[in-house]
Amino acid sequence: MDRKKLLLLGIIASLLGLWFAFDLGQYFTLEQAKAQQIALQGTISEQPLVSSFVYFIAYIVITALSLPGAAIMTLLGAALFGFWWSLLLVSFASTIGATLAFIFSRFILRDWVQSKFGHRLAPINAGIAKDGPIYLFTLRLIPVFPFFMVNLLMGLTPISTRMFYLVSQLGMLAGTMVYINAGTQLGEIETLSGIISAPVLVSLALLGVFPLFAKQAINLVNRRRAYANWQRPEQFDQNMVVIGAGAGGLVSSYIAAAVKAKVTLIERHKMGGDCLNTGCVPSKAIIRAAHTMAEISRAHEFGITTSKPEVNFEKVMSRIHNVIAKIEPHDSIERYSKLGVNCIDGEARILSPWEVEVNGKRITTRNIVIATGAHPLVPTIPGLDNVNYLTSDSIWSLTEQPKRLLVLGGGPIGCELAQSFCRLGSQVTLVEMADQLLIREDAEASELVKQNMLEDGVDIKLGHRAMRFESVTNEDGSRTQRAYLDVNNESQVVIEFDAVLLALGRVANVQGFGLEELGITTTERGTVEVNEYLQTLYPNIFAVGDVAGPFQLTHAAAHQAWYAAVNGLFGQFKKFKADYSVLPAATYTSPEVARVGINEKEAKAQGIDYEVVTYGIDDLDRAITDGEDHGFIKVITPKGKDKILGATVVGNNAGELLAEFTLAMRHGLGLNKILGTVHPYPTMSEAVKYTAGVWKQANAPKGLLAWIEKYHRWMRKENKTTEGSEVVPSEPVLKEERDI
Repeated sequence: MDRKKLLLLGIIASLLGLWFAFDLGQYFTLEQAKAQQIALQGTISEQPLVSSFVYFIAYIVITALSLPGAAIMTLLGAALFGFWWSLLLVSFASTIGATLAFIFSRFILRDWVQSKFGHRLAPINAGIAKDGPIYLFTLRLIPVFPFFMVNLLMGLTPISTRMFYLVSQLGMLAGTMVYINAGTQLGEIETLSGIISAPVLVSLALLGVFPLFAKQAINLVNRRRAYANWQRPEQFDQNMVVIGAGAGGLVSSYIAAAVKAKVTLIERHKMGGDCLNTGCVPSKAIIRAAHTMAEISRAHEFGITTSKPEVNFEKVMSRIHNVIAKIEPHDSIERYSKLGVNCIDGEARILSPWEVEVNGKRITTRNIVIATGAHPLVPTIPGLDNVNYLTSDSIWSLTEQPKRLLVLGGGPIGCELAQSFCRLGSQVTLVEMADQLLIREDAEASELVKQNMLEDGVDIKLGHRAMRFESVTNEDGSRTQRAYLDVNNESQVVIEFDAVLLALGRVANVQGFGLEELGITTTERGTVEVNEYLQTLYPNIFAVGDVAGPFQLTHAAAHQAWYAAVNGLFGQFKKFKADYSVLPAATYTSPEVARVGINEKEAKAQGIDYEVVTYGIDDLDRAITDGEDHGFIKVITPKGKDKILGATVVGNNAGELLAEFTLAMRHGLGLNKILGTVHPYPTMSEAVKYTAGVWKQANAPKGLLAWIEKYHRWMRKENKTTEGSEVVPSEPVLKEERDI
């Protein structure tokens, strides 16, 4: 805390100390107010302006310092100055004093509170930023909430000082008038509680919740305005139309069919979307082939001699397409038709909030779910159109393996495919603008992946950026393709390649099916703008998956799909806010990196007072026997508590190990519960238990253990005096006993 804050805090503390030291509160009781009324009336009649000024300043000081006595001052002011003049004085003095208290709280405490609890306050901050004036107005109108607490707490939020003053000036007026009206009859008041009778309190409470009802009314008006230009059908062909048959669309339509709603699913390309055809499935299939090649190259570690293996790239790609074909029935039209979904192959276009056109036919529907996915980002780099570039969509059409593959992007897709093609025999160069691969992960997780990729032979260039490409035709008719890379704005590197893979992110598919005509807005990231219920500008139109964000994960799309389907079909009874609090993710490099919740990088950024628990997988018996004794598990917990805020697993099959942490977080189970769960030996899952054990050891109750040690020492002395006792020789402690 800087000197200015300390000085202000010292002044306020001194004034509060004087207040209580001299028991000044005794002068602000109802009895004292009645006595002072008679004594002060003569002075006020002689010097009304001076008396008003002194009263005004005293009121400001009391409210600014959050001292008790404001209610008495209000009553006394009414008795001394009359209704209208006291209303003017008290209304402005109370608001100025409240604003000063607000400023004191903001200046002294807000930075500290936000840095320490910012992650927990984020939803509150977002709500205040959006609807702060309405919430403040409501609190001001309901005298159940102490005004001094409202002043101090609002100072910790993002609401502007100007807005706080204006809303407080207006919001406190009703309560002030009640007190001033009572103060004009000060001599007849017996208790303060009598001022706010039950009917008055109920009336003010109803007045207080009025802004909330007003907000709902405004939302209703906005909805009606959004629908104003559209004619709502009298009846509907479908309960729900889903556009896009990727993970989000498939799950939405499945849920609708499962609850016996009439649902139509429209897909313009292939059922299963990106995940099945160009994403998760083919990428994991090529990762499996690359992993097999890596395993064969390690055969000598296990005492096995092999001849030099060869990669038949054509057969590798053939197997990938066979895998897609084998999984395809899970997402097929035949299967979903049997489930009750009306599947249509065609180009959908939204004509109105209740109409979708496909293949020249109009379908009326109560709800629409947009699940159109995303496509790879192709940047505007000079010369890119002149070279052989690939994306995560087009790379699966390769029939010949690139000898030299340049990969742009060090995120999950770039790292997975760069390592896989390298293990299959390509000469791979990976270029990343940042100074770290997998930039969202902790540095040690990224570093372990980087070292393994380097060992595999990937040439990793961090801090490099592609500036331009060129393609030159040689004398023999062959082509030479080059990329010119900028190195931290200091130098330039030239890389020759046969193909370049663009792995620079994905862009939401928001054009070409009617969103523009409906006025549905997009975010800065280019995704469809939705609220917490996944509703767009039109409450009956929802968006899920990559087109909505904020996560581009298959399981995130499926997770959102449940909320969209349920809110669309049953939202008139109950709506559910999409919950992303426990959402796992995995990058399938070798080693894998899997995470749920926050990591240490995010804990630091959010100012959380946290502890880190780390267990090295190189100590795990099963990992050692499998020759996979590398990696670690890292868990973030609050100081002194076993609650899991986040877990990162780096190692073989990390995605599988993460499941136990995800389950624990989802159901509020801590590390003690994991430690108390029996795990089979020897398995990789024991690593989760041992991580909990590391936490337990670091948080052992030292004081209690000291007393237990004394108890055991005393018990040993007692045993020495026992007749006929035998001393049992000690035996070495087995690992199984140590684990127990």
